[in-house]
Amino acid sequence: MSLESDLKKEGIEVIEPIDKLITNSIVQNVSRRIIETFPNYNFTRAEICDKLSQLNMYRAKMAEGMAEASYYYKNTSIYFNEHINTEDLEEFAIHECIHYLQEVKDSKNNLLKMGLCNYKNKKPAASGLNEAAVQYISSRIIGIEPDFEKYYNITLYTPSPSYYPLECSLLNEILYFTGSEVLFKSTLFSNDDFKNLVIKKSSEKIYNKLISSFDSLIKLEEHLIKQTNKISSLENGDSRITSFSNKFSKLKQKISNTYISTQNLIIKEFFENEFNQISNLEELENFRHKIYKFSDILGTVENYSFFDCFYVEMMNKLEHKCNILENGGIETAMAKKTHNYIFEFFKKLFKFSKSKTEGIN
Repeated sequence: MSLESDLKKEGIEVIEPIDKLITNSIVQNVSRRIIETFPNYNFTRAEICDKLSQLNMYRAKMAEGMAEASYYYKNTSIYFNEHINTEDLEEFAIHECIHYLQEVKDSKNNLLKMGLCNYKNKKPAASGLNEAAVQYISSRIIGIEPDFEKYYNITLYTPSPSYYPLECSLLNEILYFTGSEVLFKSTLFSNDDFKNLVIKKSSEKIYNKLISSFDSLIKLEEHLIKQTNKISSLENGDSRITSFSNKFSKLKQKISNTYISTQNLIIKEFFENEFNQISNLEELENFRHKIYKFSDILGTVENYSFFDCFYVEMMNKLEHKCNILENGGIETAMAKKTHNYIFEFFKKLFKFSKSKTEGIN
């Protein structure tokens, strides 16, 4: 398949190369901003500039609603939507430049790895998770503040309110357990440290479920955009509008369901794993605080109750474990232990604070 055919398949139609003075400015500024954001990663500005200077940059017609910029590894090029103002190109370039810095190729120019994404038999694994990670880092470089947004009837907290907000929200929840430093290094240096840490804090089975969920979310959102474009192209009174609108609604619901089910998986697996590691009362108290604070970054939909129920369940388990630890690890001590009013207090406090928050919303 020719390069032109490949690009057409991606909805990209090249218009013209971007002026060399502009591309040089983009390369210089993106390099500087990466260095400033990650000063301890042994990057040098000359090294990054030298690498990024090999990029080609073009203006192109791109599918409505899809990415405003796209990196294509086969010809080391970034394509920008023709509608982007020249002064805004740099912001959109950051995400794509990171993709270029990530890539690992063999001697035949075959892509082997790109950040968190591996290519086996030319099929990507964890591409959705990698997109979220790159956008998470891009938002950090640009200086975007995390915020609450509402998409597909989900109220969520996301580090990237405008691009991949759902994926970045879920990734942020995973980072609640792993920390962000290991993600940054694995994304920028294309190693498996983040993957291995996620597996350690859950399991390989859960990691595979998570990467599948991230892939599904991106694919569903792409389908939704295509459906939106179809609807907008129809004239009033077209008999197909109802059919397309129904598909649109179903896709929105699928996106919402996928987000919530993925979040529930993160909550259950990561917290249960940490609970099982508790060996003393200090760790127990830290865990109690951690699960309570998770509600600050929780995504919610109408009638969402999973986290509340899980929280109460874990408080009961913590009370049990607290009694055992206080009695020297003797399981039978529970029969003689009086009711723990401290845990009851925290359970009631949590439910009260959640109801107050929901009342405000």
